Amino acid sequence: MNKKKKLFAILFALLAGIVMQARELIIFSASDIKEMPVGNGHPKSPIQPPTVYIEDYTLLFAVDHPDYILNIMDEDGAVVYSTVVYSTQTQVVLPSTLTGDYEIQLVMGNWLFSGWINL
Repeated sequence: MNKKKKLFAILFALLAGIVMQARELIIFSASDIKEMPVGNGHPKSPIQPPTVYIEDYTLLFAVDHPDYILNIMDEDGAVVYSTVVYSTQTQVVLPSTLTGDYEIQLVMGNWLFSGWINL
């Protein structure tokens, strides 16, 4: 490999590392809003939580996702922001007036995905 290719590879790796550090993966837990027995439209295997990153005040969704109801809740459990995230959206910008730790909830049918974010 010549020097230019090595330098390009090193710079690309550094840039990719910087970009990845700016985004933080939100870890979601899943719960069933309506307790339904397995086999009544309820999957046998655990449902996969959504892949959502946060970068500053922007939520970044995977390209192929279902519609969600998004709720941002404060420490008292009050909803401070709510919107619908349609399957065609890959980004949602949260209000810059929010600061601190918040619970994030994504509702999809009978499923509730919840996690925590810091703004």
